[in-house]
Amino acid sequence: MLRTGIVGLPNVGKSTLFNALTSAKNAQSANYPFCTIEPNVGVVNVPDERLEILAKLCKTTQIIPTAIEFVDIAGLVKGASKGEGLGNQFLHNIREVDAIIHVVRCFDDPNTIHVAGKVNPLDDINTINTELALADLASVEKREARILKQVKAGDKDAKIESKVLEKLKELLNEGTFINVKENFEEDELPFVKQLNLMMTKPVIYAANVSELELKDGNDYTKTVGEYANTHKAEMVVICAKIEEEICELGEDAAAYMEELGIDDSGINKMIKSVYSLLNLRTFITAGEKEVRAWTIQAGTKAPQAAGVIHSDFEKGFIRAEITPYEEFVKYETYTACKEKGVTRLEGKDYVVQDGDLVHFRFST
Repeated sequence: MLRTGIVGLPNVGKSTLFNALTSAKNAQSANYPFCTIEPNVGVVNVPDERLEILAKLCKTTQIIPTAIEFVDIAGLVKGASKGEGLGNQFLHNIREVDAIIHVVRCFDDPNTIHVAGKVNPLDDINTINTELALADLASVEKREARILKQVKAGDKDAKIESKVLEKLKELLNEGTFINVKENFEEDELPFVKQLNLMMTKPVIYAANVSELELKDGNDYTKTVGEYANTHKAEMVVICAKIEEEICELGEDAAAYMEELGIDDSGINKMIKSVYSLLNLRTFITAGEKEVRAWTIQAGTKAPQAAGVIHSDFEKGFIRAEITPYEEFVKYETYTACKEKGVTRLEGKDYVVQDGDLVHFRFST
């Protein structure tokens, strides 16, 4: 399952956001640093309005959406890379996720303590980035020392890895997240991946604003947005407090959002941003038994998509029966789709598209 870590300085709204994400109160939220020590973990369904529509057409009540695991990681502070504020434990938690949501405080409130004494989003971002980069740098230097003998002995792989490590040191010293595909060659990527560095993970900046500034943002959010654009990251404006209220309202949430002048919750936007950032797609299996969403990387071919359901499907793959979502909604049944010629058989080279309804043919 996809894992996303929520990080940031203490008292920026991480735990409040986590409560909203998981529609639960299992993440303690309080006005003092290190309120969160052990990471809270919650599984969140990915919103997909297509599933309910398909369930009605297929006459089933069983809907299984795809999901993301969110990890609420304790607030980092300056010096975390050297163990300050239980830093080593927190940094380990960040290494285990696939993507990072960096919650940045973009509101003024004298009643909520800021760990640095003042609100400055760029300073906050740089503090977190510096600590992650310093911890990663230590990992790179440790690995460099380990392969030194192999490099001197002329080992081919060790030479490539040594080059990768030198490049990583240069990039980490810049203190910004690293776009791996832009900075490394194809044969270098496995060496980068095996290090599991925090600064190579995709990042979304969640600009946390007050209730009154959610619709139009403020000068702080503009600053974070410019930073995100410059560094090719995603940015979503949220109000963690409102998101928590929306989750508590249940069926009345839509009316409340309309009253606030917003068309979608910040949480939904953030989940969609995670999918966009990680270049993920959804294919669907739909029938009388259930309607179910499956997550794949963009560019995944049919046999590998089948393997997401079960490894035997990939091993014995024969064909994939594909019906585009829009066509199924138009004609309402598989029989009608086949009669109209919109359902087709595809082979092992077919790249599965977002919204494809798929039935895999395989041998055992």
